[in-house]
Parts: sequence; structure tokens; C-alpha cells
Amino acid sequence: MPSALATAEVATTPSAVRSVWASPLYRGATVALFLSGLGTSAAAPQITLFLVNDLHVSLTTAGLFYLTNITAPLAGYLIGTRSDRSGKRLGLFRWCALAGALGWAAMAVADRAWIPFVISALVLAFSGAAGSQLFAAVHDDLKATASPVADGVVSVVRMALTAGWVVGPVLGSLLATAAGPRVMLAATGACALAQILPMGFARSSGDRPGAAADAPAEELTGALTERHAPRPGLRAMLPLLAFTGLYLLVYAGEPIKYGYLPIYMRDSMHLPTAVSGAVIGIQPLIELVLMPVAVVVARRIGMMPLMVLGAAFGVGANLCFALTGNAAGMFAGQILMGGVWGVFAGLGIIVAQRLLPQAVATASAVFMSSTAVASALGGLTGSLGVSVLGLPHVFLAPALFGLLATGGMAVLSRSRFSVR
Repeated sequence: MPSALATAEVATTPSAVRSVWASPLYRGATVALFLSGLGTSAAAPQITLFLVNDLHVSLTTAGLFYLTNITAPLAGYLIGTRSDRSGKRLGLFRWCALAGALGWAAMAVADRAWIPFVISALVLAFSGAAGSQLFAAVHDDLKATASPVADGVVSVVRMALTAGWVVGPVLGSLLATAAGPRVMLAATGACALAQILPMGFARSSGDRPGAAADAPAEELTGALTERHAPRPGLRAMLPLLAFTGLYLLVYAGEPIKYGYLPIYMRDSMHLPTAVSGAVIGIQPLIELVLMPVAVVVARRIGMMPLMVLGAAFGVGANLCFALTGNAAGMFAGQILMGGVWGVFAGLGIIVAQRLLPQAVATASAVFMSSTAVASALGGLTGSLGVSVLGLPHVFLAPALFGLLATGGMAVLSRSRFSVR
């Protein structure tokens, strides 16, 4: 089995990488998503400090900032349904990226505490839909060209977003320390605007003027039906909503981990800074390594069974955080967490699109914006959990979430809505 998987990976991964490099659309989407991840992750850990130190709000009020993320799913749904009706993925992407640039720039010059809250809820909520439009455009092109390495291409493009999140927090911290948080927020706005540049004047397959003339009649009919179909009804969206809800339970552990694991390692375990930094940093590295492997394994066992395994990894990771109490346990937990996101980051967007194939932009937007709701859920759970359970037992809460997600994924994988 390992030999067969290795052979399959060697055979498919280079082809996916070459396909990405050869296509202006795929290559541009890869660079754009890297810039998106870089800018967003640079700002995320610094927002609370900016609100407290520069706008002089209380820690409690600063914590409420993350609740503004709950508007993101609604904004993503509106953009996604508009995209599915018009088929103009990249035009909407550019408008969303511009909204992000303006929103972060306005936040950088804010002089009232309420301004960042309003900007996040009303402007940045729409900017988060930019990535989903890129994935919808890539999906359209892969479908039109019937690429044999479609899943690999999506995985490579998605890896760029993860890579941005690997380096963004470090660069954001350095920039905020050297030049101040306002400069860092302005730089995040610059990254949002810079997403537009690598896309240039690229078009997805359905946006090209000659696409209709070149496409076979049955393909053209299918494309027009998909693009100009009415909004999908609730019944059609139920499988997607079920999968997204389970993914939300998996993701809810992330804000708890990033909020409390560093404090636990520093104050209770008294680990050296270098060791705790290595613990935090090992997850995204494992994730990047495992994302292409997940595509290969999914071809053999199916995507949904692999999602079950990924959710189970999350249970194990949080149990390590809650029960081991030593550095080895922290590393083990983060390695398992790398396995979680190697699966869900690499394949989640593909599963979401296949669960709502008649409206892939809507599917992409609903799935990607769910992380904002998960962050709010995780923040609330962590706040209540740490007061009731304390550290490190607060991590039993995301372990329970993960157990529910594992069971739900297992049921979904056996249903008629399962995808391969």
C-alpha cells in the first residue's frame, strides 16, 4: 500500500504543479491566495492589541470584536449566489479584494473604538468572499477542460493560502513592533489590493469571449443552466449545510488553541519560548506536507472517509493538550492537528463544491465563510470553558466538538450525499 501510494503521488502531483504553472488563471489564483493568507494572518493576532493599546478599549470589549465575523456567511452567500447567476467570478473577486483594501486602510486610520467593529461587520465581511470566487473560477476552468488532475490543482492552489498563514503572523508581529500596528494594518490592506495584480486580465473559462463558440453544444447548455439557475433552495443545500456545520465543529477548536495553548505552555508548563514557538509552528508545516498526500489517499479510499479520519485526529490532538502536561504531548497534539488541516484544508473546498455542483460559487462562499462563525463559537466556548474547567481541561470542549464532528462525518459518508 505505501509503495502504491508513493507511486501514485509521484505520477499525479508533478502534473498538478505543472498545470498550475502553465495556466495564468491557476498561477494567478495561487499567488493571490498566498497574498490573502499573508495579509489576513498578519493582522489577526494584532487586532486585539491595536484595540486595547491604540483605541483604549477594555479586554472584554476587544474580545467582542471577533463576533463581527458572524456577518461573513451572509455576505459570502450573497456574493456566491450573485456569482452563480452571472458567472462573472473574477469581476466579483476584484470588487471583494478592493473592499478588503479599503476596509483595512480605513481601520488603520480609525480614531474611534466603534469604527473597526463597523468596518469588520460591513466591509471586511464581503472581502472574505474574494477567495471563494477564485476557487469557483478555478473549478469552472477545470470542468471546462476536463483536467485529469483537477483535485491536485485545487489542492496546490489551496496550499498557497496555508503558506500565507505560515509566514504572515511572524511578519505581522515584526512589522507591528518596528513601525506600529497602524502601519501593519495598512500593509494588510496593501496585500488585499495586491491580490488583483497576479490575476491581471485573466478570465475563467466561462468569461472568455470565445468560450461559447468553442464549447460543444451539450457543454454550453450545461454551463448556461448552471450559471443562470435560480438560487439553490434549502433542500438542495442541506448536504452542504450539514457538511459545513460539521466542519465548523472541527474548526471551533482553533481559536481555543491559539488563545490558551501559548498561555498554558508559558504559565503552567514553563516551557522555554523557543520550545513553545516550535510547538505552535510545527502544525502548518505538517499541514503543508500532508495536503498533497491527502489528495492521493482520497483517490483510493474516498474523500468522506478521509474526513472522518481527519476529524478523529482533532479529537486526539485536543486530548493531548488536555491530558498530557508535557512538551512531547504538545508536539504530538500539534502534529495530529496538522493531520486535521492537511485533510480539511486540502479537500474541504472540493467536497463543498461537489455537494452543491449547480452553484459552486455559493458552495465555496458558504464553506469558506463558516470559519468566521467557528471562530466566534470557539471564542465563546473558550471564554466559558476556561472559567469552568480551567487550563488545560478547557481543551476537552473542542475534543467533544471533534467527537461530534467525527460521528457526523461518518454518518454523512454513508449517506446518499457522500462524495468520492
